[in-house]
Amino acid sequence: MAKPVIVTDSTADVPKSIVEAYGIHVIPMVVRFGEDSYREGIDMTAGEFYERLENEKELPTTSQTSPSEYMEVFRGLLEANPSSAVISIHLSSGMSGTYQASMLGKDMLEEELGHPVDVHVVDSRCASYGFGMLVTAAARLVEEGADTAAILREVERLIQVRHLYFMVDTLEYLQKGGRIGRATALLGTLLNIKPILSVGEDGVIYSVDKARGRKKAIARMMELFRKDFGDVKDIHVALADSANPEGAEEILAELRNHFTLHEVVRTDIGAVVGAHVGRGTVAVFCWPARD
Repeated sequence: MAKPVIVTDSTADVPKSIVEAYGIHVIPMVVRFGEDSYREGIDMTAGEFYERLENEKELPTTSQTSPSEYMEVFRGLLEANPSSAVISIHLSSGMSGTYQASMLGKDMLEEELGHPVDVHVVDSRCASYGFGMLVTAAARLVEEGADTAAILREVERLIQVRHLYFMVDTLEYLQKGGRIGRATALLGTLLNIKPILSVGEDGVIYSVDKARGRKKAIARMMELFRKDFGDVKDIHVALADSANPEGAEEILAELRNHFTLHEVVRTDIGAVVGAHVGRGTVAVFCWPARD
Protein backbone atom coordinates (compact mmCIF):
# COMPACT_ATOMS: atom_id res chain seq x y z
CA MET A 1 0.00 0.00 0.00
CA ALA A 2 1.38 3.41 -0.99
CA LYS A 3 1.72 6.23 1.50
CA PRO A 4 -1.36 8.39 2.19
CA VAL A 5 -1.34 11.85 0.60
CA ILE A 6 -1.96 14.88 2.85
CA VAL A 7 -4.04 17.78 1.51
CA THR A 8 -5.05 21.04 3.17
CA ASP A 9 -6.09 24.58 2.30
CA SER A 10 -3.93 27.68 2.61
CA THR A 11 -5.63 28.94 5.78
CA ALA A 12 -3.69 26.26 7.71
CA ASP A 13 -0.71 28.65 7.61
CA VAL A 14 1.77 25.77 7.47
CA PRO A 15 5.28 27.21 7.00
CA LYS A 16 6.64 26.72 3.49
CA SER A 17 9.61 24.77 4.82
CA ILE A 18 7.28 22.14 6.33
CA VAL A 19 5.09 22.00 3.22
CA GLU A 20 8.12 21.33 1.02
CA ALA A 21 9.80 18.90 3.43
CA TYR A 22 6.76 16.61 3.61
CA GLY A 23 5.16 17.13 0.21
CA ILE A 24 1.90 18.52 1.58
CA HIS A 25 -0.62 19.55 -1.09
CA VAL A 26 -1.92 23.04 -0.26
CA ILE A 27 -4.99 24.33 -2.08
CA PRO A 28 -4.94 28.15 -2.17
CA MET A 29 -7.92 30.22 -1.15
CA VAL A 30 -8.52 33.64 -2.68
CA VAL A 31 -8.43 37.16 -1.24
CA ARG A 32 -9.75 40.15 -3.18
CA PHE A 33 -9.08 43.87 -3.00
CA GLY A 34 -11.84 45.32 -5.14
CA GLU A 35 -11.47 43.74 -8.59
CA ASP A 36 -8.00 42.36 -7.85
CA SER A 37 -7.89 38.67 -6.90
CA TYR A 38 -4.92 36.88 -5.36
CA ARG A 39 -4.31 33.23 -4.53
CA GLU A 40 -3.10 33.10 -0.97
CA GLY A 41 0.57 32.17 -0.72
CA ILE A 42 1.01 32.10 -4.50
CA ASP A 43 0.13 35.51 -5.90
CA MET A 44 0.49 37.39 -2.62
CA THR A 45 2.60 36.78 0.47
CA ALA A 46 1.38 37.53 3.97
CA GLY A 47 3.73 40.51 4.16
CA GLU A 48 2.43 41.96 0.89
CA PHE A 49 -1.13 41.47 2.08
CA TYR A 50 -0.69 43.40 5.34
CA GLU A 51 1.17 46.18 3.56
CA ARG A 52 -1.71 46.64 1.14
CA LEU A 53 -4.28 46.27 3.93
CA GLU A 54 -2.82 49.35 5.61
CA ASN A 55 -3.50 51.45 2.52
CA GLU A 56 -6.99 50.22 1.64
CA LYS A 57 -10.19 51.89 2.77
CA GLU A 58 -12.43 48.92 1.99
CA LEU A 59 -12.16 45.59 3.79
CA PRO A 60 -10.85 42.82 1.49
CA THR A 61 -13.08 39.87 0.76
CA THR A 62 -12.20 36.18 0.66
CA SER A 63 -13.54 33.15 -1.16
CA GLN A 64 -13.16 29.42 -0.73
CA THR A 65 -12.26 26.80 -3.30
CA SER A 66 -15.24 25.38 -5.21
CA PRO A 67 -16.41 21.76 -4.90
CA SER A 68 -15.47 21.12 -8.54
CA GLU A 69 -11.91 22.26 -7.86
CA TYR A 70 -11.68 19.86 -4.92
CA MET A 71 -13.06 17.11 -7.12
CA GLU A 72 -10.29 17.71 -9.67
CA VAL A 73 -7.60 17.82 -6.98
CA PHE A 74 -8.79 14.52 -5.52
CA ARG A 75 -9.06 12.98 -8.98
CA GLY A 76 -5.53 14.02 -9.90
CA LEU A 77 -4.01 12.73 -6.68
CA LEU A 78 -5.80 9.39 -6.87
CA GLU A 79 -4.83 8.92 -10.52
CA ALA A 80 -1.20 9.73 -9.70
CA ASN A 81 -1.24 7.50 -6.60
CA PRO A 82 -3.75 4.70 -7.39
CA SER A 83 -3.12 2.71 -4.21
CA SER A 84 -2.97 5.71 -1.88
CA ALA A 85 -5.56 7.27 0.38
CA VAL A 86 -6.04 11.05 0.50
CA ILE A 87 -6.42 12.74 3.89
CA SER A 88 -7.76 16.27 3.40
CA ILE A 89 -7.77 18.51 6.52
CA HIS A 90 -9.56 21.85 6.36
CA LEU A 91 -10.61 25.10 8.01
CA SER A 92 -13.39 24.81 10.58
CA SER A 93 -16.88 24.25 9.21
CA GLY A 94 -17.98 26.76 11.86
CA MET A 95 -16.06 29.54 10.10
CA SER A 96 -16.23 28.67 6.42
CA GLY A 97 -17.85 26.43 3.84
CA THR A 98 -14.43 24.99 2.90
CA TYR A 99 -15.01 21.67 4.65
CA GLN A 100 -18.44 21.29 3.04
CA ALA A 101 -16.98 22.17 -0.37
CA SER A 102 -14.31 19.49 -0.05
CA MET A 103 -16.90 16.92 1.07
CA LEU A 104 -19.07 17.81 -1.90
CA GLY A 105 -16.05 17.52 -4.20
CA LYS A 106 -15.47 14.00 -2.92
CA ASP A 107 -19.16 13.13 -3.41
CA MET A 108 -19.12 14.52 -6.96
CA LEU A 109 -16.08 12.41 -7.82
CA GLU A 110 -17.69 9.26 -6.41
CA GLU A 111 -20.86 9.95 -8.37
CA GLU A 112 -18.91 10.45 -11.58
CA LEU A 113 -16.79 7.32 -11.11
CA GLY A 114 -19.63 5.21 -9.82
CA HIS A 115 -17.75 3.89 -6.79
CA PRO A 116 -16.36 5.11 -3.43
CA VAL A 117 -12.97 6.82 -3.37
CA ASP A 118 -10.37 6.56 -0.61
CA VAL A 119 -10.60 10.20 0.43
CA HIS A 120 -10.98 11.19 4.08
CA VAL A 121 -12.07 14.79 4.69
CA VAL A 122 -11.45 16.16 8.20
CA ASP A 123 -13.17 19.14 9.80
CA SER A 124 -10.34 20.61 11.88
CA ARG A 125 -12.72 22.78 13.92
CA CYS A 126 -10.04 25.47 13.99
CA ALA A 127 -8.15 28.02 11.89
CA SER A 128 -4.57 28.97 11.05
CA TYR A 129 -1.88 26.76 12.60
CA GLY A 130 -4.51 25.55 15.06
CA PHE A 131 -5.15 23.02 12.33
CA GLY A 132 -1.86 23.46 10.54
CA MET A 133 -0.41 21.48 13.43
CA LEU A 134 -2.80 18.65 12.54
CA VAL A 135 -1.60 18.78 8.94
CA THR A 136 2.05 18.74 10.02
CA ALA A 137 1.49 15.85 12.42
CA ALA A 138 -0.32 13.86 9.72
CA ALA A 139 2.48 14.48 7.19
CA ARG A 140 5.13 13.38 9.68
CA LEU A 141 3.21 10.19 10.42
CA VAL A 142 3.10 9.46 6.69
CA GLU A 143 6.90 9.67 6.61
CA GLU A 144 7.07 7.31 9.60
CA GLY A 145 5.01 4.73 7.72
CA ALA A 146 1.72 5.08 9.61
CA ASP A 147 -1.44 3.90 7.86
CA THR A 148 -4.54 5.99 7.22
CA ALA A 149 -6.45 4.78 10.28
CA ALA A 150 -3.55 5.58 12.63
CA ILE A 151 -3.13 9.05 11.14
CA LEU A 152 -6.82 9.86 11.49
CA ARG A 153 -6.79 8.66 15.11
CA GLU A 154 -3.84 10.90 15.93
CA VAL A 155 -5.45 13.89 14.23
CA GLU A 156 -8.60 13.42 16.31
CA ARG A 157 -6.50 13.03 19.48
CA LEU A 158 -4.70 16.30 18.79
CA ILE A 159 -8.01 18.09 18.23
CA GLN A 160 -9.03 17.00 21.73
CA VAL A 161 -5.81 18.02 23.53
CA ARG A 162 -4.85 21.30 21.83
CA HIS A 163 -5.47 24.63 23.56
CA LEU A 164 -5.42 28.00 21.85
CA TYR A 165 -5.97 31.68 22.42
CA PHE A 166 -5.47 34.71 20.25
CA MET A 167 -5.37 38.42 20.84
CA VAL A 168 -6.18 41.05 18.26
CA ASP A 169 -4.41 44.40 18.17
CA THR A 170 -7.43 46.29 16.90
CA LEU A 171 -11.16 45.67 17.13
CA GLU A 172 -11.72 47.32 13.75
CA TYR A 173 -11.76 44.14 11.68
CA LEU A 174 -13.95 42.18 14.08
CA GLN A 175 -16.40 45.08 13.97
CA LYS A 176 -16.30 45.37 10.17
CA GLY A 177 -16.76 41.61 9.90
CA GLY A 178 -19.89 41.80 12.06
CA ARG A 179 -18.49 39.86 15.05
CA ILE A 180 -18.84 42.77 17.48
CA GLY A 181 -20.92 45.95 17.43
CA ARG A 182 -19.63 49.40 16.50
CA ALA A 183 -20.21 50.80 20.01
CA THR A 184 -18.32 47.90 21.59
CA ALA A 185 -15.42 48.37 19.17
CA LEU A 186 -15.26 52.11 19.82
CA LEU A 187 -15.38 51.72 23.61
CA GLY A 188 -12.80 48.94 23.50
CA THR A 189 -10.45 51.08 21.44
CA LEU A 190 -10.82 54.09 23.74
CA LEU A 191 -10.18 51.98 26.84
CA ASN A 192 -7.35 49.96 25.23
CA ILE A 193 -9.31 46.74 25.78
CA LYS A 194 -7.63 43.60 24.43
CA PRO A 195 -10.08 40.74 23.94
CA ILE A 196 -8.79 37.20 24.41
CA LEU A 197 -10.49 34.90 21.93
CA SER A 198 -10.52 31.17 21.30
CA VAL A 199 -12.30 28.55 19.20
CA GLY A 200 -14.88 26.27 20.78
CA GLU A 201 -15.50 22.55 20.28
CA ASP A 202 -18.00 23.53 17.59
CA GLY A 203 -15.23 25.30 15.66
CA VAL A 204 -16.68 28.78 16.22
CA ILE A 205 -14.73 31.78 17.56
CA TYR A 206 -15.83 33.03 20.96
CA SER A 207 -14.67 35.60 23.51
CA VAL A 208 -12.95 34.09 26.55
CA ASP A 209 -12.03 37.23 28.48
CA LYS A 210 -10.68 40.73 28.05
CA ALA A 211 -8.02 42.83 29.71
CA ARG A 212 -6.97 46.44 29.65
CA GLY A 213 -3.66 46.65 27.85
CA ARG A 214 -1.42 44.09 26.19
CA LYS A 215 0.61 43.08 29.24
CA LYS A 216 -2.46 42.29 31.32
CA ALA A 217 -3.95 40.36 28.40
CA ILE A 218 -0.79 38.25 28.07
CA ALA A 219 -0.76 37.59 31.83
CA ARG A 220 -4.38 36.44 31.63
CA MET A 221 -3.54 34.23 28.67
CA MET A 222 -0.84 32.52 30.76
CA GLU A 223 -3.37 31.92 33.55
CA LEU A 224 -5.71 30.29 31.05
CA PHE A 225 -3.01 28.01 29.66
CA ARG A 226 -1.91 26.97 33.18
CA LYS A 227 -5.51 26.07 33.98
CA ASP A 228 -5.89 24.17 30.70
CA PHE A 229 -2.77 22.05 31.20
CA GLY A 230 -2.99 21.50 34.95
CA ASP A 231 0.02 19.44 36.02
CA VAL A 232 1.35 19.12 32.46
CA LYS A 233 4.43 21.30 32.02
CA ASP A 234 5.97 19.86 28.84
CA ILE A 235 4.26 21.26 25.77
CA HIS A 236 4.66 21.99 22.09
CA VAL A 237 3.79 25.51 20.98
CA ALA A 238 3.10 27.36 17.74
CA LEU A 239 2.68 31.10 17.38
CA ALA A 240 1.12 32.72 14.34
CA ASP A 241 1.07 36.48 13.90
CA SER A 242 -0.22 39.01 11.43
CA ALA A 243 2.78 41.31 10.93
CA ASN A 244 3.47 41.34 14.67
CA PRO A 245 6.57 39.19 15.33
CA GLU A 246 7.51 41.29 18.36
CA GLY A 247 4.17 40.52 20.00
CA ALA A 248 4.64 36.81 19.30
CA GLU A 249 8.13 36.89 20.84
CA GLU A 250 6.78 38.60 23.95
CA ILE A 251 4.19 35.86 24.45
CA LEU A 252 6.76 33.14 23.70
CA ALA A 253 9.04 34.54 26.42
CA GLU A 254 6.16 34.40 28.91
CA LEU A 255 5.36 30.82 27.95
CA ARG A 256 8.96 29.85 28.72
CA ASN A 257 8.45 31.18 32.26
CA HIS A 258 5.59 28.74 32.86
CA PHE A 259 6.24 25.67 30.70
CA THR A 260 9.02 23.54 29.28
CA LEU A 261 8.73 24.10 25.56
CA HIS A 262 9.69 21.30 23.18
CA GLU A 263 8.91 22.04 19.54
CA VAL A 264 8.33 25.74 18.82
CA VAL A 265 6.84 26.72 15.45
CA ARG A 266 6.60 30.31 14.20
CA THR A 267 4.43 31.17 11.24
CA ASP A 268 2.47 34.00 9.62
CA ILE A 269 -1.28 34.41 9.72
CA GLY A 270 -2.06 34.43 6.01
CA ALA A 271 -4.16 36.79 3.97
CA VAL A 272 -7.51 34.99 4.24
CA VAL A 273 -7.54 34.72 8.05
CA GLY A 274 -5.80 38.09 8.30
CA ALA A 275 -8.63 39.74 6.38
CA HIS A 276 -10.90 38.90 9.33
CA VAL A 277 -8.60 39.61 12.30
CA GLY A 278 -6.41 42.43 10.95
CA ARG A 279 -2.81 43.41 11.44
CA GLY A 280 -1.19 42.89 14.84
CA THR A 281 -2.97 39.69 15.88
CA VAL A 282 -1.06 36.94 17.69
CA ALA A 283 -2.47 33.42 17.96
CA VAL A 284 -0.97 30.84 20.32
CA PHE A 285 -1.55 27.09 19.89
CA CYS A 286 -0.31 24.61 22.50
CA TRP A 287 -0.56 20.85 22.96
CA PRO A 288 1.09 18.37 25.34
CA ALA A 289 4.49 16.97 24.43
CA ARG A 290 4.74 13.17 24.36
CA ASP A 291 8.54 12.96 24.27
